[in-house]
Amino acid sequence: MTEQPMMFGAELRKLRIAAGLSLTRLAAELHYSKGHLSKIETGSKRPTPEFARRCDVVLDAGGKLADMVPPRTSEAPLPEANRDGEVWLMSLESGGKSWFRPMDRRQVLTAGAASVLAFSLGGAPAIAGDGPVSTFRTLFDQYRKLGQTASPSAVLPALIAQTHTLRDLAVRTAPGVRDELLVLGARYAEFAGWMAQESGADDAALWWTDHAVELAAAGNDRSLAAYSLVRRALVTLYREDARQTIELARRARRTPGTSARVLGLAAQREAQGHALAGDYDACMRSLDQARELLSAPPTDSGPVIGTANLTDPVAMVSGWCLHDLGRARDAAAVLDREVQRVPPHALRSTARYGVRRALAHATAGEVDHACALLGTVLDTVDIVSSATILTDLRRLARVLTRFHTAPAVREIQPRLTASLRTS
Repeated sequence: MTEQPMMFGAELRKLRIAAGLSLTRLAAELHYSKGHLSKIETGSKRPTPEFARRCDVVLDAGGKLADMVPPRTSEAPLPEANRDGEVWLMSLESGGKSWFRPMDRRQVLTAGAASVLAFSLGGAPAIAGDGPVSTFRTLFDQYRKLGQTASPSAVLPALIAQTHTLRDLAVRTAPGVRDELLVLGARYAEFAGWMAQESGADDAALWWTDHAVELAAAGNDRSLAAYSLVRRALVTLYREDARQTIELARRARRTPGTSARVLGLAAQREAQGHALAGDYDACMRSLDQARELLSAPPTDSGPVIGTANLTDPVAMVSGWCLHDLGRARDAAAVLDREVQRVPPHALRSTARYGVRRALAHATAGEVDHACALLGTVLDTVDIVSSATILTDLRRLARVLTRFHTAPAVREIQPRLTASLRTS
Protein backbone atom coordinates (compact mmCIF):
# COMPACT_ATOMS: atom_id res chain seq x y z
CA MET A 1 0.00 0.00 0.00
CA THR A 2 2.92 2.37 0.63
CA GLU A 3 4.16 1.79 -2.92
CA GLN A 4 0.79 2.37 -4.58
CA PRO A 5 0.75 6.20 -4.38
CA MET A 6 4.32 6.33 -5.72
CA MET A 7 3.44 4.07 -8.66
CA PHE A 8 0.27 6.00 -9.41
CA GLY A 9 2.10 9.34 -9.21
CA ALA A 10 4.82 8.16 -11.57
CA GLU A 11 2.27 6.87 -14.09
CA LEU A 12 0.24 10.08 -13.86
CA ARG A 13 3.33 12.20 -14.52
CA LYS A 14 4.29 9.97 -17.45
CA LEU A 15 0.84 10.29 -19.02
CA ARG A 16 0.71 14.05 -18.38
CA ILE A 17 4.04 14.63 -20.12
CA ALA A 18 3.04 12.38 -23.02
CA ALA A 19 -0.11 14.49 -23.43
CA GLY A 20 2.00 17.66 -23.54
CA LEU A 21 0.39 19.16 -20.45
CA SER A 22 2.12 21.17 -17.76
CA LEU A 23 1.27 20.58 -14.10
CA THR A 24 -0.61 23.89 -14.10
CA ARG A 25 -2.61 23.02 -17.22
CA LEU A 26 -3.60 19.56 -16.00
CA ALA A 27 -4.60 20.97 -12.61
CA ALA A 28 -6.86 23.44 -14.40
CA GLU A 29 -8.39 20.65 -16.54
CA LEU A 30 -9.07 18.53 -13.45
CA HIS A 31 -10.24 21.49 -11.33
CA TYR A 32 -7.81 20.64 -8.55
CA SER A 33 -5.06 22.87 -7.21
CA LYS A 34 -1.54 22.61 -8.64
CA GLY A 35 -0.28 21.78 -5.15
CA HIS A 36 -2.73 18.90 -4.78
CA LEU A 37 -1.70 17.46 -8.14
CA SER A 38 2.00 17.86 -7.32
CA LYS A 39 1.60 15.91 -4.06
CA ILE A 40 -0.10 13.06 -5.90
CA GLU A 41 2.60 12.93 -8.57
CA THR A 42 5.32 12.76 -5.93
CA GLY A 43 3.46 10.05 -4.01
CA SER A 44 3.00 12.10 -0.85
CA LYS A 45 -0.78 12.12 -1.25
CA ARG A 46 -2.96 9.10 -1.93
CA PRO A 47 -5.30 9.42 -4.95
CA THR A 48 -9.00 8.67 -4.57
CA PRO A 49 -10.88 6.45 -7.05
CA GLU A 50 -12.85 9.53 -8.19
CA PHE A 51 -9.63 11.44 -8.89
CA ALA A 52 -8.18 8.51 -10.85
CA ARG A 53 -11.30 8.18 -13.01
CA ARG A 54 -11.27 11.91 -13.71
CA CYS A 55 -7.59 11.76 -14.75
CA ASP A 56 -8.32 8.84 -17.05
CA VAL A 57 -10.90 10.91 -18.90
CA VAL A 58 -8.79 14.07 -19.20
CA LEU A 59 -5.65 12.16 -20.25
CA ASP A 60 -7.54 9.62 -22.39
CA ALA A 61 -5.78 6.84 -20.47
CA GLY A 62 -8.37 4.15 -21.14
CA GLY A 63 -8.89 3.26 -17.49
CA LYS A 64 -5.18 2.67 -16.75
CA LEU A 65 -5.12 5.05 -13.79
CA ALA A 66 -8.43 3.85 -12.37
CA ASP A 67 -7.08 0.29 -12.41
CA MET A 68 -4.24 1.43 -10.13
CA VAL A 69 -6.66 2.72 -7.47
CA PRO A 70 -8.97 -0.13 -6.42
CA PRO A 71 -12.56 0.96 -5.76
CA ARG A 72 -13.63 1.11 -2.15
CA THR A 73 -14.99 -1.98 -0.44
CA SER A 74 -17.10 -2.03 2.69
CA GLU A 75 -15.77 -4.19 5.50
CA ALA A 76 -19.14 -4.36 7.24
CA PRO A 77 -21.33 -7.24 5.99
CA LEU A 78 -24.97 -6.60 5.26
CA PRO A 79 -27.21 -7.90 8.07
CA GLU A 80 -29.28 -11.01 7.52
CA ALA A 81 -32.86 -11.54 8.60
CA ASN A 82 -33.67 -13.60 11.70
CA ARG A 83 -37.31 -13.40 12.72
CA ASP A 84 -37.91 -16.55 14.75
CA GLY A 85 -40.58 -15.84 17.36
CA GLU A 86 -40.47 -12.12 16.62
CA VAL A 87 -42.56 -9.35 18.18
CA TRP A 88 -42.94 -5.85 16.72
CA LEU A 89 -42.64 -2.87 19.07
CA MET A 90 -43.35 0.68 17.96
CA SER A 91 -43.36 3.84 20.06
CA LEU A 92 -45.11 7.07 19.04
CA GLU A 93 -44.18 9.92 21.37
CA SER A 94 -46.18 13.10 21.87
CA GLY A 95 -43.13 15.16 20.92
CA GLY A 96 -43.16 13.74 17.40
CA LYS A 97 -40.41 11.13 17.78
CA SER A 98 -41.10 7.52 16.93
CA TRP A 99 -39.22 4.27 16.75
CA PHE A 100 -39.78 0.73 15.56
CA ARG A 101 -37.93 -2.28 16.86
CA PRO A 102 -38.36 -5.97 16.03
CA MET A 103 -37.51 -8.10 19.08
CA ASP A 104 -37.31 -11.75 19.94
CA ARG A 105 -40.34 -12.80 21.97
CA ARG A 106 -38.12 -13.88 24.85
CA GLN A 107 -36.47 -10.44 24.92
CA VAL A 108 -39.89 -8.84 25.21
CA LEU A 109 -40.81 -11.03 28.16
CA THR A 110 -37.44 -10.39 29.83
CA ALA A 111 -37.90 -6.63 29.40
CA GLY A 112 -41.34 -6.79 30.93
CA ALA A 113 -42.97 -5.50 27.75
CA ALA A 114 -45.58 -8.26 27.82
CA SER A 115 -47.68 -6.05 30.07
CA VAL A 116 -47.94 -3.33 27.41
CA LEU A 117 -51.53 -2.70 26.30
CA ALA A 118 -52.31 -4.88 23.29
CA PHE A 119 -55.30 -5.28 21.01
CA SER A 120 -56.56 -7.84 18.53
CA LEU A 121 -59.11 -7.86 15.77
CA GLY A 122 -60.45 -11.20 17.03
CA GLY A 123 -60.75 -14.51 15.26
CA ALA A 124 -63.70 -13.89 12.94
CA PRO A 125 -63.22 -13.13 9.22
CA ALA A 126 -61.90 -9.58 9.15
CA ILE A 127 -63.22 -8.40 5.78
CA ALA A 128 -66.02 -9.28 3.39
CA GLY A 129 -65.05 -9.95 -0.19
CA ASP A 130 -62.13 -8.21 -1.90
CA GLY A 131 -63.37 -4.60 -1.68
CA PRO A 132 -60.87 -3.50 0.99
CA VAL A 133 -57.96 -4.63 -1.18
CA SER A 134 -58.58 -1.77 -3.62
CA THR A 135 -58.86 0.62 -0.68
CA PHE A 136 -55.45 -0.43 0.68
CA ARG A 137 -54.07 -0.18 -2.87
CA THR A 138 -55.35 3.40 -3.17
CA LEU A 139 -53.89 4.21 0.24
CA PHE A 140 -50.52 2.88 -0.92
CA ASP A 141 -50.50 5.33 -3.83
CA GLN A 142 -51.27 8.17 -1.43
CA TYR A 143 -48.47 7.15 0.94
CA ARG A 144 -46.12 7.02 -2.00
CA LYS A 145 -47.05 10.60 -2.90
CA LEU A 146 -46.57 11.60 0.75
CA GLY A 147 -43.12 10.01 0.64
CA GLN A 148 -42.19 12.48 -2.11
CA THR A 149 -43.22 15.54 -0.10
CA ALA A 150 -42.47 14.74 3.55
CA SER A 151 -39.66 13.43 5.71
CA PRO A 152 -39.38 9.65 6.26
CA SER A 153 -40.34 10.09 9.93
CA ALA A 154 -43.78 11.33 8.82
CA VAL A 155 -44.39 8.31 6.59
CA LEU A 156 -42.78 5.33 8.35
CA PRO A 157 -45.21 4.86 11.28
CA ALA A 158 -48.19 4.69 8.93
CA LEU A 159 -46.43 2.23 6.60
CA ILE A 160 -45.54 -0.01 9.53
CA ALA A 161 -49.11 0.04 10.83
CA GLN A 162 -50.56 -0.73 7.39
CA THR A 163 -48.11 -3.61 6.85
CA HIS A 164 -49.10 -5.13 10.19
CA THR A 165 -52.81 -4.66 9.43
CA LEU A 166 -52.57 -6.31 6.03
CA ARG A 167 -50.60 -9.23 7.45
CA ASP A 168 -53.18 -9.69 10.21
CA LEU A 169 -56.14 -9.46 7.84
CA ALA A 170 -54.59 -11.98 5.47
CA VAL A 171 -54.43 -14.62 8.19
CA ARG A 172 -58.22 -14.55 8.59
CA THR A 173 -59.37 -14.04 5.02
CA ALA A 174 -60.44 -16.40 2.24
CA PRO A 175 -57.49 -17.87 0.25
CA GLY A 176 -58.17 -15.92 -2.96
CA VAL A 177 -58.07 -12.55 -1.23
CA ARG A 178 -55.37 -13.64 1.21
CA ASP A 179 -52.68 -13.70 -1.48
CA GLU A 180 -53.65 -10.22 -2.67
CA LEU A 181 -53.42 -8.85 0.87
CA LEU A 182 -50.05 -10.48 1.51
CA VAL A 183 -48.55 -9.24 -1.77
CA LEU A 184 -49.83 -5.71 -1.12
CA GLY A 185 -48.48 -5.93 2.43
CA ALA A 186 -45.13 -6.85 0.91
CA ARG A 187 -45.17 -3.65 -1.13
CA TYR A 188 -45.91 -1.63 2.01
CA ALA A 189 -43.00 -3.38 3.76
CA GLU A 190 -40.67 -2.72 0.82
CA PHE A 191 -41.64 0.96 0.83
CA ALA A 192 -41.04 1.06 4.60
CA GLY A 193 -37.55 -0.27 3.85
CA TRP A 194 -36.91 2.58 1.42
CA MET A 195 -38.12 5.16 3.93
CA ALA A 196 -35.90 3.55 6.58
CA GLN A 197 -32.88 3.94 4.29
CA GLU A 198 -33.87 7.53 3.61
CA SER A 199 -33.86 8.10 7.38
CA GLY A 200 -30.31 6.73 7.58
CA ALA A 201 -31.12 3.33 9.11
CA ASP A 202 -29.59 0.81 6.69
CA ASP A 203 -30.10 -2.15 9.04
CA ALA A 204 -33.80 -1.34 9.38
CA ALA A 205 -34.05 -0.85 5.63
CA LEU A 206 -32.72 -4.33 4.97
CA TRP A 207 -34.90 -5.81 7.73
CA TRP A 208 -38.02 -4.43 6.05
CA THR A 209 -36.83 -5.55 2.63
CA ASP A 210 -36.37 -9.11 3.90
CA HIS A 211 -39.80 -8.98 5.54
CA ALA A 212 -41.30 -7.84 2.23
CA VAL A 213 -39.80 -10.88 0.49
CA GLU A 214 -41.33 -13.22 3.09
CA LEU A 215 -44.79 -11.63 2.79
CA ALA A 216 -44.69 -11.77 -1.00
CA ALA A 217 -43.58 -15.41 -0.96
CA ALA A 218 -46.44 -16.26 1.41
CA GLY A 219 -48.75 -14.68 -1.17
CA ASN A 220 -47.20 -16.82 -3.97
CA ASP A 221 -45.31 -13.92 -5.51
CA ARG A 222 -41.55 -14.47 -5.86
CA SER A 223 -40.76 -11.22 -7.69
CA LEU A 224 -39.55 -9.36 -4.60
CA ALA A 225 -36.86 -11.97 -3.91
CA ALA A 226 -34.79 -10.57 -6.78
CA TYR A 227 -35.79 -6.98 -6.04
CA SER A 228 -34.54 -7.33 -2.47
CA LEU A 229 -31.07 -7.91 -3.92
CA VAL A 230 -31.44 -4.74 -6.00
CA ARG A 231 -32.36 -2.86 -2.81
CA ARG A 232 -29.35 -4.32 -0.99
CA ALA A 233 -27.19 -3.23 -3.90
CA LEU A 234 -28.43 0.33 -3.35
CA VAL A 235 -27.09 0.20 0.22
CA THR A 236 -23.67 -0.96 -0.99
CA LEU A 237 -23.75 1.65 -3.78
CA TYR A 238 -24.06 4.45 -1.23
CA ARG A 239 -21.20 2.84 0.67
CA GLU A 240 -19.26 3.21 -2.63
CA ASP A 241 -18.61 -0.54 -2.71
CA ALA A 242 -18.46 -1.31 -6.42
CA ARG A 243 -17.72 -5.04 -6.06
CA GLN A 244 -20.67 -5.83 -3.78
CA THR A 245 -23.00 -3.64 -5.85
CA ILE A 246 -22.16 -5.53 -9.02
CA GLU A 247 -22.35 -8.96 -7.34
CA LEU A 248 -25.76 -8.28 -5.75
CA ALA A 249 -27.17 -6.92 -9.02
CA ARG A 250 -25.93 -9.98 -10.90
CA ARG A 251 -27.47 -12.31 -8.33
CA ALA A 252 -30.78 -10.52 -8.86
CA ARG A 253 -30.52 -11.01 -12.61
CA ARG A 254 -29.89 -14.74 -12.11
CA THR A 255 -32.92 -15.24 -9.86
CA PRO A 256 -35.45 -17.54 -11.59
CA GLY A 257 -38.86 -16.16 -12.47
CA THR A 258 -37.83 -12.51 -12.18
CA SER A 259 -39.98 -10.00 -14.07
CA ALA A 260 -38.55 -7.89 -16.88
CA ARG A 261 -38.94 -4.75 -14.77
CA VAL A 262 -36.92 -6.10 -11.85
CA LEU A 263 -34.31 -7.44 -14.28
CA GLY A 264 -34.11 -3.95 -15.78
CA LEU A 265 -33.69 -2.35 -12.35
CA ALA A 266 -30.97 -4.90 -11.56
CA ALA A 267 -29.16 -4.07 -14.81
CA GLN A 268 -29.40 -0.39 -13.91
CA ARG A 269 -27.84 -1.05 -10.51
CA GLU A 270 -25.10 -3.16 -12.06
CA ALA A 271 -24.30 -0.25 -14.38
CA GLN A 272 -23.88 2.00 -11.36
CA GLY A 273 -21.51 -0.52 -9.81
CA HIS A 274 -19.43 -0.63 -13.00
CA ALA A 275 -19.33 3.18 -13.00
CA LEU A 276 -17.89 3.15 -9.47
CA ALA A 277 -15.30 0.64 -10.68
CA GLY A 278 -14.41 2.91 -13.61
CA ASP A 279 -15.47 0.38 -16.27
CA TYR A 280 -17.11 2.52 -18.96
CA ASP A 281 -17.84 -0.25 -21.48
CA ALA A 282 -19.44 -2.59 -18.92
CA CYS A 283 -21.48 0.32 -17.56
CA MET A 284 -22.84 1.24 -20.99
CA ARG A 285 -23.68 -2.39 -21.80
CA SER A 286 -25.66 -2.72 -18.57
CA LEU A 287 -27.49 0.54 -19.25
CA ASP A 288 -28.45 -0.68 -22.74
CA GLN A 289 -29.78 -3.91 -21.23
CA ALA A 290 -31.70 -1.94 -18.60
CA ARG A 291 -33.28 0.26 -21.27
CA GLU A 292 -34.46 -2.76 -23.26
CA LEU A 293 -35.86 -4.58 -20.21
CA LEU A 294 -37.63 -1.55 -18.74
CA SER A 295 -39.32 -0.79 -22.04
CA ALA A 296 -41.21 -4.12 -21.85
CA PRO A 297 -44.96 -3.86 -21.04
CA PRO A 298 -45.76 -4.42 -17.34
CA THR A 299 -46.88 -7.95 -16.47
CA ASP A 300 -48.82 -7.16 -13.29
CA SER A 301 -51.41 -4.63 -12.14
CA GLY A 302 -49.87 -3.93 -8.74
CA PRO A 303 -47.92 -0.83 -7.68
CA VAL A 304 -44.92 -0.05 -9.86
CA ILE A 305 -41.71 -1.49 -8.45
CA GLY A 306 -38.99 1.13 -8.25
CA THR A 307 -39.34 4.80 -9.08
CA ALA A 308 -42.62 5.99 -10.55
CA ASN A 309 -41.62 9.65 -10.90
CA LEU A 310 -38.98 9.59 -13.65
CA THR A 311 -39.99 9.81 -17.31
CA ASP A 312 -36.83 7.95 -18.35
CA PRO A 313 -35.11 6.39 -15.32
CA VAL A 314 -32.32 4.88 -17.42
CA ALA A 315 -31.40 8.29 -18.83
CA MET A 316 -31.30 9.79 -15.33
CA VAL A 317 -29.13 6.94 -14.04
CA SER A 318 -26.89 7.38 -17.09
CA GLY A 319 -26.17 10.91 -15.91
CA TRP A 320 -25.27 9.62 -12.46
CA CYS A 321 -23.01 6.93 -13.99
CA LEU A 322 -21.23 9.41 -16.25
CA HIS A 323 -20.35 11.52 -13.23
CA ASP A 324 -18.94 8.53 -11.36
CA LEU A 325 -16.98 7.57 -14.48
CA GLY A 326 -15.23 10.94 -14.35
CA ARG A 327 -17.17 12.45 -17.27
CA ALA A 328 -18.64 15.35 -15.35
CA ARG A 329 -19.45 17.58 -18.32
CA ASP A 330 -21.33 14.80 -20.12
CA ALA A 331 -23.14 13.97 -16.87
CA ALA A 332 -24.20 17.59 -16.41
CA ALA A 333 -25.66 17.73 -19.92
CA VAL A 334 -27.77 14.60 -19.31
CA LEU A 335 -28.93 15.70 -15.85
CA ASP A 336 -29.78 19.20 -17.14
CA ARG A 337 -32.21 17.61 -19.55
CA GLU A 338 -33.68 14.93 -17.29
CA VAL A 339 -34.19 17.08 -14.18
CA GLN A 340 -36.52 19.30 -16.20
CA ARG A 341 -38.78 16.26 -16.74
CA VAL A 342 -39.28 15.44 -13.04
CA PRO A 343 -42.91 16.16 -12.04
CA PRO A 344 -43.35 19.26 -9.80
CA HIS A 345 -44.97 17.21 -7.00
CA ALA A 346 -42.00 14.81 -6.78
CA LEU A 347 -40.00 16.86 -4.28
CA ARG A 348 -37.77 13.99 -3.15
CA SER A 349 -36.75 13.22 -6.74
CA THR A 350 -36.32 16.95 -7.44
CA ALA A 351 -33.96 17.28 -4.46
CA ARG A 352 -32.01 14.11 -5.25
CA TYR A 353 -31.32 14.80 -8.90
CA GLY A 354 -31.05 18.55 -8.35
CA VAL A 355 -28.13 17.96 -5.96
CA ARG A 356 -26.52 15.51 -8.37
CA ARG A 357 -26.94 17.99 -11.20
CA ALA A 358 -25.19 20.67 -9.14
CA LEU A 359 -22.48 18.13 -8.21
CA ALA A 360 -21.82 17.34 -11.88
CA HIS A 361 -21.49 21.03 -12.79
CA ALA A 362 -19.20 21.69 -9.81
CA THR A 363 -16.98 18.74 -10.71
CA ALA A 364 -16.80 20.10 -14.27
CA GLY A 365 -15.53 23.40 -12.85
CA GLU A 366 -18.75 25.34 -13.53
CA VAL A 367 -18.85 26.60 -9.98
CA ASP A 368 -21.09 29.65 -10.33
CA HIS A 369 -23.74 27.61 -12.14
CA ALA A 370 -23.45 24.76 -9.64
CA CYS A 371 -24.02 27.14 -6.73
CA ALA A 372 -27.00 28.71 -8.47
CA LEU A 373 -28.55 25.28 -9.06
CA LEU A 374 -27.87 24.25 -5.47
CA GLY A 375 -29.59 27.36 -4.21
CA THR A 376 -32.82 26.33 -5.94
CA VAL A 377 -33.03 22.93 -4.21
CA LEU A 378 -31.65 23.38 -0.68
CA ASP A 379 -35.06 24.25 0.78
CA THR A 380 -36.48 21.08 -0.78
CA VAL A 381 -33.55 19.05 0.56
CA ASP A 382 -34.43 20.26 4.06
CA ILE A 383 -38.10 19.31 3.62
CA VAL A 384 -37.60 15.72 2.48
CA SER A 385 -34.82 15.01 5.01
CA SER A 386 -33.03 12.23 3.13
CA ALA A 387 -29.89 10.38 4.29
CA THR A 388 -29.08 9.32 0.73
CA ILE A 389 -29.41 12.85 -0.63
CA LEU A 390 -27.24 14.01 2.26
CA THR A 391 -24.49 11.66 0.99
CA ASP A 392 -24.47 13.49 -2.36
CA LEU A 393 -24.69 16.85 -0.63
CA ARG A 394 -21.55 16.05 1.37
CA ARG A 395 -19.78 15.08 -1.86
CA LEU A 396 -20.80 18.40 -3.37
CA ALA A 397 -19.60 20.28 -0.28
CA ARG A 398 -16.17 18.60 -0.61
CA VAL A 399 -15.93 19.60 -4.27
CA LEU A 400 -16.88 23.20 -3.49
CA THR A 401 -14.12 23.47 -0.87
CA ARG A 402 -11.66 23.35 -3.78
CA PHE A 403 -13.20 26.65 -4.94
CA HIS A 404 -13.62 28.23 -1.49
CA THR A 405 -12.42 31.65 -2.67
CA ALA A 406 -15.08 31.92 -5.38
CA PRO A 407 -17.76 34.52 -4.51
CA ALA A 408 -20.60 32.13 -5.41
CA VAL A 409 -19.20 29.48 -3.05
CA ARG A 410 -18.82 31.98 -0.23
CA GLU A 411 -22.40 33.10 -0.75
CA ILE A 412 -23.95 29.60 -0.75
CA GLN A 413 -21.73 28.19 2.02
CA PRO A 414 -23.85 29.31 5.02
CA ARG A 415 -27.03 27.80 3.52
CA LEU A 416 -25.21 24.62 2.55
CA THR A 417 -23.72 24.25 6.02
CA ALA A 418 -27.13 24.80 7.60
CA SER A 419 -28.68 22.07 5.42
CA LEU A 420 -25.89 19.65 6.30
CA ARG A 421 -26.36 20.33 10.01
CA THR A 422 -30.15 20.09 9.83
CA SER A 423 -29.99 16.78 7.99
